[in-house]
Amino acid sequence: MSYRDLRNFTEMMRALGYPRLISMENFRTPNFQLVAEILAWLVNRYDPSADLPTEVDTEQDRVIFIKSIAQFMATKAHVKLNTKKLYMADGHAVKELLKISSLLYTAMTTHQKSGLSEDTSTQKNMELSVKSTDLKACRQLASEITARGAKLHELLGREVELRDLRRTALSQTVDIEELERGIASSISAVKTEIERVQQMLGNLGGDEASLEVKIENKRQELERNQKRLRSLANVRPAYMDEYERVEVDLQKQYSVYVEKHCHLSYLEHQLDLVNEAEHHEHEATESSLKRMHQRMQEAEHRMIRDDITADDMLQIAGTEEFPRPTAEGRKVFGSMSGDAILSDHEEESNPLSSGSELASGGEEDEDEKTLDFSDGDQSRPDSADDF
Repeated sequence: MSYRDLRNFTEMMRALGYPRLISMENFRTPNFQLVAEILAWLVNRYDPSADLPTEVDTEQDRVIFIKSIAQFMATKAHVKLNTKKLYMADGHAVKELLKISSLLYTAMTTHQKSGLSEDTSTQKNMELSVKSTDLKACRQLASEITARGAKLHELLGREVELRDLRRTALSQTVDIEELERGIASSISAVKTEIERVQQMLGNLGGDEASLEVKIENKRQELERNQKRLRSLANVRPAYMDEYERVEVDLQKQYSVYVEKHCHLSYLEHQLDLVNEAEHHEHEATESSLKRMHQRMQEAEHRMIRDDITADDMLQIAGTEEFPRPTAEGRKVFGSMSGDAILSDHEEESNPLSSGSELASGGEEDEDEKTLDFSDGDQSRPDSADDF
């Protein structure tokens, strides 16, 4: 049994309207009459038409009563009760009684909440909000009352023993001499205590003087250390000039380092951009070459399959610069190099050019090579014979 369970049970029974006041001390010792009365009242509150035995005088009657209560609650309310704990009728029975009381209390609170109107619920909430400030004080007062009641119960339990001692003390005659001896011993004990306190006060004066001397010594030591600190602060170290000079140089070098680092980061970024552009251009060139090669292969297959002429093949390829296929040319045509494919790409880009224009284009390419050589290399040969 815990204090919380007992407190909750008493509060629930009070809220349910149990006519008898249940104290927390009622379950310290076995009390079967109270447990039986509470069980009968709870069962009647749950089902007024329940027919249960009421005789609990003999042991057999108590067993039958407990079994009937447990069977009724199991079949009607689906609540499983421990019959052994109920038969003990002490603090262990509170947990079993709490199962029934909590069921009835929950039903009552649910019914009250459902039956309240909006105005009533608003008023209740306002009252609860006003009273919530005193909730802590009420809980503290309830715990204090419980503690005082437990202490009072303990003292009342010792009343039988104390009553005999009190009667014995009152029945004896008072001895004046013994009383005087007790008072004299008390006076001597008080005098001894006074002398001890006075001695401690005298020692306190000596301790105070010794502490004053120690404090003065520490104060003088502190002043000496402060003077030494001021003298050391005024002395300039020998390496301070070199340190300041090196510090200035370090600041300059750091500014140079930051500038170079920024330039390097910018150049690396530009290099990444150039590499990315070259990569995209290379991929575009590769894709165009692959398309041209596939188109040439398709034209060759059609020429072989349909036995078309070279002129028709030139019309299909989109240019007139293909040589007429011969027996040897057909063998070479299937294994064209990348340069031939690249030239086909250039011819496709300008399909209206003639054979003379292509020949002149070749000379212009040689001139461009010469010009590029002159621009890129300073050690250009003076004549064409040097090539």
